[in-house]
Formats: sequence, C-alpha cells, structure tokens
Amino acid sequence: MRILGIDPGLRRTGFGVIEAQGATLRYVAGGTIVVPADQPLSERLKVILDNLREVARDTQPDVTCMEKVFVNTNPSSTLLLGQARGAALCALADCGLLVHEYTALQIKKSVVGNGHAAKEQVQTMVRHLLSLNGTPSPDAADALACAICHAHFAPLTERLSTHAAPGSARGRRIRGGRYIA
Repeated sequence: MRILGIDPGLRRTGFGVIEAQGATLRYVAGGTIVVPADQPLSERLKVILDNLREVARDTQPDVTCMEKVFVNTNPSSTLLLGQARGAALCALADCGLLVHEYTALQIKKSVVGNGHAAKEQVQTMVRHLLSLNGTPSPDAADALACAICHAHFAPLTERLSTHAAPGSARGRRIRGGRYIA
C-alpha cells in the first residue's frame, strides 16, 4: 500500500509518501511546498492545490491521510489553516483519492509513543522508522508521521470492517444511539 501523508499549512505544506507492506515501511518521497506569503490568499491556496495534484500524480498513492484541524487560540489562524486544508482536500479528491484523518495526538502516539512529543522527537523517530540518511524537515516529517500512523491503523481498521456483519445492527437502535445485538 502506497500512502501519501499531508501536513497542511498556508505557509508550508509538508508531504510524505511511504510504502507499507505488512510491518515493513519504505520511504518513497517527501518534501515541503513553500507558499509565497506575498501573494493573495486565493493564489496561495492555488499553489497548494496545484502542487499536491502534481505530487499525487507523480507518486501514485493508493490512499492519503492528513492531520485533523484543531481549534487554535487564534480563530483567524484556525480559519486560514482550514482553508489550506480545504485546498489540500480538493486536490486529493480531484485525483480520486480517499483521505483518512488523524489527530495530532494519534499521529504522535503512533510514531513516538507519546501523544505530546516535540517536533524534534517526531523527526528523529521518522528518520529511524524509515531508515533515512538525514533528518527530514519538520513539515515533511509531520507528513511522513501521518503516513506512518495510517500504515499502523489501516490493517486494524480493515480487519474490524471485514469482521463486522453488514447491516447487523440495522433496526435495533435503542436509547442514546446505542445498538443491541
């Protein structure tokens, strides 16, 4: 399975592509899309859209993943990040790719073992897990960490979905939205 991880940002958008075969992870590509800050917002979003389309076209991932947005202390920054994320989602959807989302806590816990790890710890573990010769940039490392997180979660999610009987809970909903067997 080839996984494209995205770390969206309006100034810098990280991307990372890995191949996962069982427990074996292999680095394919990674980098940062630097968005010129002196351009109007619409042009900056177009830079993200066009570049991620190109990355997806060049690397041919089977699936993509991205960090979920959290509410920042600054609402304006949160809105801008949401717009950058929207441009990334549109690029991936335009390429016909399914996007999985993970929280920063899930990503860090999956890669470092600590959901509150520092960026440097994430970079170090990504370098170690992918046997890289050098340390990736913070944005690329975050994107690669997201891809690694998906590589860890995907097999479990797939097993759970194949073992659940389709439609078994239909029509048996009780109070509180819970289902009974």
